[in-house]
Amino acid sequence: MTQSGKVYLVGAGPGDPGLLTLKGKRCLEEADLVLYDGLANPLLLRHTHATAERTSRADSDGRRTLDQSEINQRLVEAGLAGKIVVRLKGGDPFIFGRGSEEAKALADAGVPYEVVPGITAATAASEYAGISMTHREHASAVAFVTGHEDPTKPELALDYEHLANFPGTLVFYMGLHRLPAIASSLIENEKSKQTQVAVISRGSTPLQRTVTGTLENIPQLVKAAGLRPPSLIIVGECVSQRDEINWFESLPLAGMTIGITRPEDQADNAIELAHALGAQPLLMPTIEIHPIGDWSEVDTAIHSIQNYDWITFTSVNGIDAFLRRVWDLGYDNRILSNTKIACIGPATAERLKTYSLRADVVPEIYRGEELANSLVEHVDGKKVLWPRANRGREILPEILTAAGAEVHSLVVYDHRDVEGFSEEVIKTLVNGEVDWIGLSSPTIARNIANLISKFDLNSVPRLVAISPVTEQAAMEAGLEVSTVATVHTWDGIFDAIVHLVKR
Repeated sequence: MTQSGKVYLVGAGPGDPGLLTLKGKRCLEEADLVLYDGLANPLLLRHTHATAERTSRADSDGRRTLDQSEINQRLVEAGLAGKIVVRLKGGDPFIFGRGSEEAKALADAGVPYEVVPGITAATAASEYAGISMTHREHASAVAFVTGHEDPTKPELALDYEHLANFPGTLVFYMGLHRLPAIASSLIENEKSKQTQVAVISRGSTPLQRTVTGTLENIPQLVKAAGLRPPSLIIVGECVSQRDEINWFESLPLAGMTIGITRPEDQADNAIELAHALGAQPLLMPTIEIHPIGDWSEVDTAIHSIQNYDWITFTSVNGIDAFLRRVWDLGYDNRILSNTKIACIGPATAERLKTYSLRADVVPEIYRGEELANSLVEHVDGKKVLWPRANRGREILPEILTAAGAEVHSLVVYDHRDVEGFSEEVIKTLVNGEVDWIGLSSPTIARNIANLISKFDLNSVPRLVAISPVTEQAAMEAGLEVSTVATVHTWDGIFDAIVHLVKR
């Protein structure tokens, strides 16, 4: 008999990936299969190694692509096959999310399941727009209303007479296309034409836009603004708070899209920085990190590590690849007890700490030249090991060799160029929707120049370089750099953008 798995109906929240619950994250980490809908932020898939399938019920042209009954059946089949399944749903599974229909299908089939609540759009979108749905002076009650009832029902259930007289805030989900009818129905049932209304598009995401007005004029204002779904309509005097507590749309990079060119599995920090500043991160990696095929030279160096006086690390990838190989060969940190360590900057030094190792030298300026110059007085007659990528600048061994050191360059990981961008990135670029692209190495700068030259862009994104060396590489590749980071890290890249935007 086939052993049943388990299905988790997980609320993904309304858009900001940081709003996923801890339990939802744990479910993703344990999953064998993830079925996610069109409203779930794809960045949440970074929490899982499972097979992920998109189950949007309609494509971008509005054509139905997957029926709810098909989704139900897919969940049942996967659960009965013994898989741990996460059904990742935008917002909360049971608030206008049809999660209860999926739960019933699982219950009827005898498949174990759990519901993991999520932050619903009404809560997040209103608060990200600076609107408190309840307030001692404005509203003591909230009504959640669907703006899109089941069209197969014999009659509509919404009673606009009672809604118009509801003593509090009305929140309509999925009602953008019916906004004129909703507003006119409330007015026809004697709700004041001057009642304040806010319509929030893409709430809690960096693409959030909010239009405010009254029941009388909100349909025209929203049409003129060109708002797009998903959306939320808030009706009530609580909308007036927005003028004073609109915090999210006031963030320094609110509404901007920033291209993150780091390898995808190393982009977490840049993604978090973008969200913290109100920007939309767009993953557009131009290089990939791969393990080397032949470890024999690395193994020889590790077995004879006592012969080296210094190890220099110029990337977190070098640290990870080298120290993991140390462990794989049966050694631990004790093998490095007589060897001093230098790191190019704070990011590499911090990664070193995760292996319970402390850098002896970290230059104040995070460049290969500065690292080499900081070691010159220490390495005359010494042996230096440099775990590195298969390609890159040779300035470090040149300077150290001139200072009397014997430098052994040791390739411990491969850099490989990405052949092209994803369809999402290409579409966003061509439509002129990318505001900035961060260039975090000379190789990435050259790759960006090559990749974007293939497209006829409506507008060219502004470029920010992580260092003068990267800026020079970009210029030699025919790119125009708008600004250069003072601190040569991704934090510095974002600081440089904010500084220029604020001017």
